[in-house]
Amino acid sequence: MVDADCTTKLFTFPFQQTGYFSKTIHDYLDKGQKIKPFYNNFPNITGFKKQIEEKRHSELVSEPHRSILVKALNNQYKNLEASNKTKQNIRSLANENTFTITTGHQLNLFTGPLYFLYKIISTINLTERLKEEFPENHFVPIYWMASEDHDFEEINFFNLNGKKIQWNKDCGGCVGRLDTQGLDAVFKEFSKQLPTTENAQYLKQLFKKGYLEHTNLSDATRYIANELFADYGLVIIDGDDKELKKLFIPFVEEELLNQTSYKTVSETNITLEKNYKIQVNPREINLFYLTDDLRERIILEGDLYRVNNTHITFSKSEMTKHLNEVPERFSPNALLRPLYQEVILPNLCYIGGGGELAYWFQLKSYFETVAVPFPILLLRNSVLLQSEKQLQKLEKLNISQEEIFLKQHDLVSKKIEEVSKFKIDFSKQREFLKRQFKELEKIAEHTDKSFIGAVKAQTKKQLNGLDKLEQRLLKAEKRKHRELADRIKKLQDELFPDQSLEERQRNFSEYYLDHGDVLIKTLKEYLDPLKLEFSVITL
Repeated sequence: MVDADCTTKLFTFPFQQTGYFSKTIHDYLDKGQKIKPFYNNFPNITGFKKQIEEKRHSELVSEPHRSILVKALNNQYKNLEASNKTKQNIRSLANENTFTITTGHQLNLFTGPLYFLYKIISTINLTERLKEEFPENHFVPIYWMASEDHDFEEINFFNLNGKKIQWNKDCGGCVGRLDTQGLDAVFKEFSKQLPTTENAQYLKQLFKKGYLEHTNLSDATRYIANELFADYGLVIIDGDDKELKKLFIPFVEEELLNQTSYKTVSETNITLEKNYKIQVNPREINLFYLTDDLRERIILEGDLYRVNNTHITFSKSEMTKHLNEVPERFSPNALLRPLYQEVILPNLCYIGGGGELAYWFQLKSYFETVAVPFPILLLRNSVLLQSEKQLQKLEKLNISQEEIFLKQHDLVSKKIEEVSKFKIDFSKQREFLKRQFKELEKIAEHTDKSFIGAVKAQTKKQLNGLDKLEQRLLKAEKRKHRELADRIKKLQDELFPDQSLEERQRNFSEYYLDHGDVLIKTLKEYLDPLKLEFSVITL
């Protein structure tokens, strides 16, 4: 589908046709029978209607529970200038007819890869669509900061025009509590890469105010996300919060005493792995022990709980007492974090990438066991951004929007075959050879059956020889059309850096330099989270 707008063009086609998504995601989008046991309601209007009713009747969205959530959010926002729309959304969470749509993301430096934007815009747009469909309810977009992660190497850089801008620092605990010392050097390096334009000045100020005027990474990330999306009412939540952790105490205690997640997820995996790749393997206890400079696994050894790589130990009674006194020291890992999120939020849907949804599929049985409603799972919007000039080049090369997603070798071969004066396809010759050797087999059956093996061997040899001739001819044509091949490769490399989706490589700042705030406004206008298709947008 192409939009009629003369400046911005939108083309969408199924995720399944891109070649970049797993069998798990393909089956989910196709509502395949084998994946159905592992999710609840499907992400369509009918599914949301059912989900609203299920969540409405959950004890986890009671008035006292909601009050604690609102109080915690107000406390997290006390040093941040939130928009009126965001403030209104936070207040509305106290009401029984308010529900959330949530996405989560690591605290990547300067938002990290482009898909950070797509996740949040998918979330915002879905809340607006649901408000149209269910006007008696209110829907709040949530960005869950993964502040308790400790994978610093995954988040300490972003790419700008092919250059890696990196923050070098030692990190021993969770990244959200990490101080921002050393980011002044990153700011200087970033500034060197920017031109002297109005858009570049905005990016510099955004980075400077975010990282040089806040003392830890959580506050810095909250500031930047708020600056980019506050006008749309985005609510940013940090799970590393004592009051919110208090709401999770019963589930942490269940995990410590009974290892319920390990048992149920292990059983699920046995069934799931018959058809799909397992994303996360559960541990016996899926919790970390957390302090300012420590995030280590809690391990059960006999009747004793031990914090890995330390001398800290607890008996069962000591551990439950400690949990109730300082719940903020108990941090869920990637497998348990989804439960924590669903316990503290009146949430209907989680929006994530293919890898994220894959591990959510492992959790449905666990959620049922602990009596927490399992959310709708929605694959976030994915986008390829291209310029008008790049679109014109594609058209001159007769490359369709779908074809640009082909593997480079296949794309080049296909285009060279199309421009060749003769077709590089020996299918007819193969069929002719097969018929001839079939006749020889018939003759052998009536004369000397021992000759059949030799005929089959010769058949294979001749067909292999024909394959090699076809490949040599294609190589010869590629040499003849080297300039065309080079133009195709260069263009695809521009659109797919390192032969991967650009949304996983590039930072939003590359496009902001050219388009300013039009970038986010355009994405907001053109992305439809319930369309369940890949978008190509020409800016």
